[in-house]
Amino acid sequence: MQTTQAAWPVKTRELHNHHFDSTIWNDFQFRDDDIVIATYAKSGTTWTQQIVSQLIFQGEEGLPVAEMSPWLDLRIPPKEIKLPEVEKQTHRRFLKTHLPVDALVFSPKAKYIYIGRDGRDVVWSMYNHHANANQLWYDALNDTPGRVGPPIGRPADSISAYFDTWLEQDGEPFWPFWENVRSWWAIRDLPNVMLLHFRDLKDDLPGEIRRIADFIEVEIRPSAWPRIVEHCSFAYMKANATPSVPLGGAFWEGGAQTFINKGTNGRWRDTLSAKQCEAYEARARAELGEACATWLASGMRGQDMGGRNAAA
Repeated sequence: MQTTQAAWPVKTRELHNHHFDSTIWNDFQFRDDDIVIATYAKSGTTWTQQIVSQLIFQGEEGLPVAEMSPWLDLRIPPKEIKLPEVEKQTHRRFLKTHLPVDALVFSPKAKYIYIGRDGRDVVWSMYNHHANANQLWYDALNDTPGRVGPPIGRPADSISAYFDTWLEQDGEPFWPFWENVRSWWAIRDLPNVMLLHFRDLKDDLPGEIRRIADFIEVEIRPSAWPRIVEHCSFAYMKANATPSVPLGGAFWEGGAQTFINKGTNGRWRDTLSAKQCEAYEARARAELGEACATWLASGMRGQDMGGRNAAA
Protein backbone atom coordinates (compact mmCIF):
# COMPACT_ATOMS: atom_id res chain seq x y z
CA MET A 1 0.00 0.00 0.00
CA GLN A 2 1.39 3.39 -0.99
CA THR A 3 1.59 6.16 1.58
CA THR A 4 0.60 9.67 0.62
CA GLN A 5 3.35 12.24 1.01
CA ALA A 6 2.36 15.54 2.61
CA ALA A 7 2.27 18.48 0.21
CA TRP A 8 4.73 20.74 1.97
CA PRO A 9 4.29 24.47 1.42
CA VAL A 10 6.68 26.18 -0.97
CA LYS A 11 7.77 29.79 -0.73
CA THR A 12 6.46 31.81 -3.69
CA ARG A 13 7.15 35.45 -2.80
CA GLU A 14 8.97 37.93 -0.60
CA LEU A 15 7.36 40.49 1.71
CA HIS A 16 9.01 43.81 2.51
CA ASN A 17 7.74 46.88 4.34
CA HIS A 18 8.69 49.03 7.33
CA HIS A 19 8.76 45.84 9.46
CA PHE A 20 9.39 42.86 7.17
CA ASP A 21 12.36 41.37 5.37
CA SER A 22 11.17 37.90 4.48
CA THR A 23 14.44 37.06 2.68
CA ILE A 24 16.05 36.22 6.02
CA TRP A 25 14.31 32.82 5.91
CA ASN A 26 16.09 32.00 2.64
CA ASP A 27 19.42 31.89 4.49
CA PHE A 28 18.21 30.39 7.76
CA GLN A 29 19.59 26.93 8.55
CA PHE A 30 16.90 24.83 10.19
CA ARG A 31 17.51 22.27 12.90
CA ASP A 32 15.19 19.31 13.09
CA ASP A 33 13.77 20.28 16.48
CA ASP A 34 13.13 23.97 15.75
CA ILE A 35 9.81 25.47 16.83
CA VAL A 36 8.25 28.34 14.87
CA ILE A 37 5.57 30.45 16.59
CA ALA A 38 3.45 32.22 14.00
CA THR A 39 0.71 34.86 14.23
CA TYR A 40 -0.63 37.83 12.36
CA ALA A 41 0.50 39.99 15.35
CA LYS A 42 -1.16 40.94 18.62
CA SER A 43 -2.79 37.52 18.76
CA GLY A 44 -0.92 35.93 21.66
CA THR A 45 2.60 35.68 20.25
CA THR A 46 4.45 36.73 23.40
CA TRP A 47 2.19 34.55 25.53
CA THR A 48 2.93 31.48 23.39
CA GLN A 49 6.65 32.25 23.39
CA GLN A 50 6.48 32.32 27.20
CA ILE A 51 4.66 28.98 27.29
CA VAL A 52 7.16 27.31 24.97
CA SER A 53 10.11 28.71 26.93
CA GLN A 54 8.64 27.42 30.16
CA LEU A 55 8.12 23.97 28.71
CA ILE A 56 11.63 23.75 27.27
CA PHE A 57 13.26 25.02 30.48
CA GLN A 58 10.83 23.33 32.89
CA GLY A 59 9.55 26.40 34.72
CA GLU A 60 12.82 28.30 35.03
CA GLU A 61 12.45 31.86 36.34
CA GLY A 62 13.59 35.05 34.57
CA LEU A 63 14.22 33.70 31.09
CA PRO A 64 15.09 36.43 28.52
CA VAL A 65 12.39 35.20 26.17
CA ALA A 66 12.48 38.11 23.70
CA GLU A 67 16.21 37.57 23.21
CA MET A 68 15.93 33.78 23.07
CA SER A 69 13.02 33.82 20.61
CA PRO A 70 13.70 36.53 18.00
CA TRP A 71 11.23 37.75 15.40
CA LEU A 72 13.19 36.37 12.50
CA ASP A 73 11.51 38.31 9.65
CA LEU A 74 11.74 41.68 11.39
CA ARG A 75 14.23 43.61 9.27
CA ILE A 76 15.95 45.12 12.33
CA PRO A 77 18.67 44.10 12.98
CA PRO A 78 19.57 42.95 9.45
CA LYS A 79 20.08 39.29 8.73
CA GLU A 80 23.87 39.65 8.65
CA ILE A 81 23.68 40.34 12.39
CA LYS A 82 20.63 38.29 13.37
CA LEU A 83 21.37 34.96 11.72
CA PRO A 84 24.81 34.36 13.31
CA GLU A 85 23.28 35.07 16.73
CA VAL A 86 20.49 32.56 16.15
CA GLU A 87 23.01 30.01 14.89
CA LYS A 88 24.96 30.35 18.15
CA GLN A 89 21.99 29.27 20.26
CA THR A 90 22.53 25.91 21.91
CA HIS A 91 19.08 25.47 23.48
CA ARG A 92 16.13 24.17 21.51
CA ARG A 93 15.26 27.13 19.32
CA PHE A 94 11.81 28.71 19.20
CA LEU A 95 11.45 31.49 16.67
CA LYS A 96 8.76 34.02 15.88
CA THR A 97 7.22 34.97 12.53
CA HIS A 98 4.36 37.18 11.37
CA LEU A 99 4.52 36.00 7.75
CA PRO A 100 1.86 34.17 5.77
CA VAL A 101 2.88 30.66 4.79
CA ASP A 102 3.70 31.46 1.16
CA ALA A 103 6.35 34.02 2.18
CA LEU A 104 8.01 31.59 4.59
CA VAL A 105 10.56 28.84 3.97
CA PHE A 106 8.85 25.78 5.44
CA SER A 107 10.65 22.88 7.08
CA PRO A 108 8.91 19.47 7.17
CA LYS A 109 10.74 18.67 10.42
CA ALA A 110 10.22 21.87 12.43
CA LYS A 111 7.11 22.32 14.57
CA TYR A 112 4.79 25.23 13.72
CA ILE A 113 2.32 26.74 16.20
CA TYR A 114 -0.15 29.25 14.76
CA ILE A 115 -2.23 31.41 17.11
CA GLY A 116 -5.50 32.96 15.96
CA ARG A 117 -7.60 35.74 17.50
CA ASP A 118 -10.74 37.60 16.48
CA GLY A 119 -9.61 40.46 14.24
CA ARG A 120 -11.52 42.99 16.30
CA ASP A 121 -9.53 42.03 19.37
CA VAL A 122 -6.36 42.14 17.29
CA VAL A 123 -7.08 45.75 16.30
CA TRP A 124 -7.72 46.83 19.90
CA SER A 125 -4.40 45.37 20.99
CA MET A 126 -2.62 46.74 17.93
CA TYR A 127 -3.96 50.23 18.55
CA ASN A 128 -2.53 50.17 22.08
CA HIS A 129 0.78 48.94 20.67
CA HIS A 130 0.85 51.65 17.99
CA ALA A 131 -0.54 54.56 20.00
CA ASN A 132 2.00 54.02 22.79
CA ALA A 133 5.01 53.61 20.51
CA ASN A 134 7.66 56.26 21.13
CA GLN A 135 9.93 58.15 18.74
CA LEU A 136 12.62 55.47 19.04
CA TRP A 137 10.15 52.97 17.51
CA TYR A 138 9.38 55.25 14.56
CA ASP A 139 13.05 56.06 14.00
CA ALA A 140 13.99 52.37 13.97
CA LEU A 141 11.26 51.34 11.53
CA ASN A 142 11.32 54.34 9.22
CA ASP A 143 14.92 55.53 9.20
CA THR A 144 17.00 52.35 9.45
CA PRO A 145 18.43 51.58 5.97
CA GLY A 146 16.63 48.86 4.04
CA ARG A 147 13.02 49.93 4.44
CA VAL A 148 10.89 49.12 1.38
CA GLY A 149 7.71 51.10 0.80
CA PRO A 150 6.24 54.01 2.73
CA PRO A 151 7.04 54.78 6.36
CA ILE A 152 4.61 53.96 9.12
CA GLY A 153 2.89 57.04 10.54
CA ARG A 154 1.15 57.82 13.78
CA PRO A 155 -2.26 56.25 14.43
CA ALA A 156 -5.64 57.93 14.17
CA ASP A 157 -6.90 59.60 17.33
CA SER A 158 -10.06 57.48 17.28
CA ILE A 159 -9.82 53.73 17.68
CA SER A 160 -13.07 53.41 15.72
CA ALA A 161 -11.47 55.23 12.76
CA TYR A 162 -8.34 53.09 13.18
CA PHE A 163 -10.52 49.96 12.95
CA ASP A 164 -12.30 51.23 9.82
CA THR A 165 -8.98 51.85 8.05
CA TRP A 166 -7.60 48.47 9.14
CA LEU A 167 -10.70 46.67 7.84
CA GLU A 168 -11.20 48.63 4.62
CA GLN A 169 -7.51 48.55 3.66
CA ASP A 170 -6.78 45.01 4.92
CA GLY A 171 -4.42 45.54 7.80
CA GLU A 172 -3.24 49.09 7.20
CA PRO A 173 -0.93 50.48 8.46
CA PHE A 174 0.69 47.12 9.24
CA TRP A 175 0.18 44.22 6.77
CA PRO A 176 -2.64 42.11 5.28
CA PHE A 177 -4.69 40.19 7.81
CA TRP A 178 -6.90 37.79 5.90
CA GLU A 179 -4.21 36.14 3.78
CA ASN A 180 -2.20 35.46 6.93
CA VAL A 181 -5.04 33.61 8.68
CA ARG A 182 -6.17 31.88 5.49
CA SER A 183 -2.70 30.61 4.64
CA TRP A 184 -2.18 28.94 8.03
CA TRP A 185 -5.69 27.54 8.16
CA ALA A 186 -5.06 25.91 4.78
CA ILE A 187 -2.19 23.80 6.16
CA ARG A 188 -3.75 22.93 9.54
CA ASP A 189 -3.79 19.20 8.71
CA LEU A 190 -0.03 18.92 8.25
CA PRO A 191 1.51 16.74 10.97
CA ASN A 192 3.89 19.47 12.15
CA VAL A 193 1.31 22.30 12.35
CA MET A 194 -0.82 23.11 15.40
CA LEU A 195 -3.54 25.75 15.67
CA LEU A 196 -4.07 27.61 18.94
CA HIS A 197 -6.57 30.32 19.75
CA PHE A 198 -6.20 33.25 22.14
CA ARG A 199 -9.61 32.60 23.68
CA ASP A 200 -8.77 28.96 24.37
CA LEU A 201 -5.60 30.04 26.17
CA LYS A 202 -7.74 32.35 28.31
CA ASP A 203 -10.39 29.71 29.00
CA ASP A 204 -8.16 26.74 29.78
CA LEU A 205 -4.52 27.73 30.12
CA PRO A 206 -3.35 24.48 31.81
CA GLY A 207 -5.09 22.37 29.18
CA GLU A 208 -3.59 24.36 26.32
CA ILE A 209 -0.12 24.23 27.89
CA ARG A 210 -0.36 20.43 28.02
CA ARG A 211 -1.58 20.34 24.43
CA ILE A 212 1.42 22.41 23.33
CA ALA A 213 3.75 20.17 25.33
CA ASP A 214 2.36 17.08 23.58
CA PHE A 215 2.76 18.72 20.19
CA ILE A 216 6.38 19.81 20.66
CA GLU A 217 7.14 16.51 22.43
CA VAL A 218 8.22 17.90 25.77
CA GLU A 219 7.69 15.77 28.86
CA ILE A 220 6.72 17.95 31.80
CA ARG A 221 8.36 17.07 35.09
CA PRO A 222 5.64 16.93 37.79
CA SER A 223 7.73 19.10 40.10
CA ALA A 224 7.95 21.81 37.40
CA TRP A 225 4.24 21.92 36.54
CA PRO A 226 3.09 24.46 39.20
CA ARG A 227 5.89 26.85 38.21
CA ILE A 228 5.12 26.51 34.51
CA VAL A 229 1.45 27.35 34.99
CA GLU A 230 2.25 30.27 37.30
CA HIS A 231 4.88 31.73 34.97
CA CYS A 232 2.50 31.52 31.98
CA SER A 233 -0.32 33.40 33.71
CA PHE A 234 -1.08 36.87 32.43
CA ALA A 235 -0.64 38.35 35.90
CA TYR A 236 2.88 36.90 36.19
CA MET A 237 3.83 38.04 32.68
CA LYS A 238 2.56 41.55 33.34
CA ALA A 239 4.49 41.78 36.59
CA ASN A 240 7.65 40.36 34.99
CA ALA A 241 7.30 41.85 31.52
CA THR A 242 10.78 43.16 30.79
CA PRO A 243 12.50 39.87 29.78
CA SER A 244 9.62 38.94 27.44
CA VAL A 245 9.37 42.20 25.48
CA PRO A 246 11.68 43.34 22.65
CA LEU A 247 14.45 45.59 24.02
CA GLY A 248 12.80 45.34 27.42
CA GLY A 249 10.01 47.65 26.26
CA ALA A 250 12.27 50.55 25.22
CA PHE A 251 10.09 51.26 22.17
CA TRP A 252 6.92 52.03 24.17
CA GLU A 253 5.82 54.75 26.55
CA GLY A 254 5.49 53.05 29.91
CA GLY A 255 7.93 50.31 28.93
CA ALA A 256 7.36 46.56 28.87
CA GLN A 257 4.12 46.65 30.84
CA THR A 258 2.57 48.77 28.09
CA PHE A 259 3.50 46.11 25.52
CA ILE A 260 1.83 43.43 27.66
CA ASN A 261 -1.34 45.43 28.08
CA LYS A 262 -4.66 43.91 29.21
CA GLY A 263 -4.85 40.49 27.58
CA THR A 264 -8.63 40.77 27.37
CA ASN A 265 -11.10 40.17 24.57
CA GLY A 266 -14.28 41.97 23.60
CA ARG A 267 -13.26 45.55 24.39
CA TRP A 268 -14.54 46.50 20.93
CA ARG A 269 -18.13 45.66 21.90
CA ASP A 270 -18.64 49.00 23.65
CA THR A 271 -17.15 51.03 20.79
CA LEU A 272 -17.93 49.49 17.41
CA SER A 273 -21.37 50.02 15.95
CA ALA A 274 -23.61 47.17 14.81
CA LYS A 275 -22.82 48.23 11.23
CA GLN A 276 -19.06 48.00 11.82
CA CYS A 277 -19.41 44.55 13.40
CA GLU A 278 -21.59 43.33 10.56
CA ALA A 279 -19.04 44.60 8.03
CA TYR A 280 -16.24 42.77 9.84
CA GLU A 281 -18.19 39.51 10.10
CA ALA A 282 -19.25 39.59 6.45
CA ARG A 283 -15.66 40.23 5.39
CA ALA A 284 -14.42 37.38 7.58
CA ARG A 285 -16.84 34.90 6.01
CA ALA A 286 -16.02 36.08 2.49
CA GLU A 287 -12.25 35.96 3.04
CA LEU A 288 -11.97 32.83 5.16
CA GLY A 289 -15.05 30.68 4.61
CA GLU A 290 -17.55 29.76 7.30
CA ALA A 291 -15.47 27.21 9.23
CA CYS A 292 -12.34 29.32 9.52
CA ALA A 293 -14.32 32.50 10.30
CA THR A 294 -16.13 30.67 13.12
CA TRP A 295 -12.86 29.38 14.57
CA LEU A 296 -11.25 32.81 14.37
CA ALA A 297 -14.19 34.42 16.16
CA SER A 298 -14.56 31.95 18.99
CA GLY A 299 -11.76 29.42 19.21
CA MET A 300 -13.87 26.59 20.56
CA ARG A 301 -11.42 23.77 21.13
CA GLY A 302 -14.20 21.22 20.91
CA GLN A 303 -15.58 22.23 17.52
CA ASP A 304 -14.88 20.16 14.43
CA MET A 305 -12.39 22.23 12.46
CA GLY A 306 -12.19 19.63 9.73
CA GLY A 307 -8.75 18.41 10.68
CA ARG A 308 -6.39 16.88 13.20
CA ASN A 309 -6.24 19.99 15.38
CA ALA A 310 -9.81 19.63 16.61
CA ALA A 311 -9.71 18.86 20.29
CA ALA A 312 -10.65 15.40 21.41
